[in-house]
Amino acid sequence: MTRVDFAFGALNRLHMACDVARKHARAGHRLLVFCGNEGALARFDRLLWGFEPTAFVPHVPAGDPNEADAPIVLTSSGGLPASFLATAASPPPATAGGTSASATSAPDSLPWLLNLDQEVPPQASGFARVLEIVSNRDADKIAARRRWRRYEADGHTLRAHDVSSLGTDGAPAPNADDASG
Repeated sequence: MTRVDFAFGALNRLHMACDVARKHARAGHRLLVFCGNEGALARFDRLLWGFEPTAFVPHVPAGDPNEADAPIVLTSSGGLPASFLATAASPPPATAGGTSASATSAPDSLPWLLNLDQEVPPQASGFARVLEIVSNRDADKIAARRRWRRYEADGHTLRAHDVSSLGTDGAPAPNADDASG
């Protein structure tokens, strides 16, 4: 089953999501970012361009000709982009002895999904991990609790992480009271 990580107490949900995307891109890992709200996804896209003044977080919208080579793919549609379907359907890599790796290691080769939507994303079980970032806003927490119950009912492994003491870049916040969520 897919592991779902909830990061509760984010000072700024979209900025923390940008940091997650940046870290995945730098590590060479693929990440699909899902948000059914096209306006919110467009805001996230703009943030990725200006998140750090001296850094670029490489990303493309689903369906872009460079999708297969991009570490970060943004989508608002219900289906998985073709490049992610190919990754999810790929057999586990062969080991040095020429045999296929065990099924327990297969999820590590699957891409991750960052959900910025208020609902459980479609086909969440097709990913090694799903990341949920939750701000301190009441509406965000209520929607996150609903998603938690749904993931739990679907049999996923759930983990909760308190990130309220972290800044948007993963460092301790200078003054959490001054930050907006």
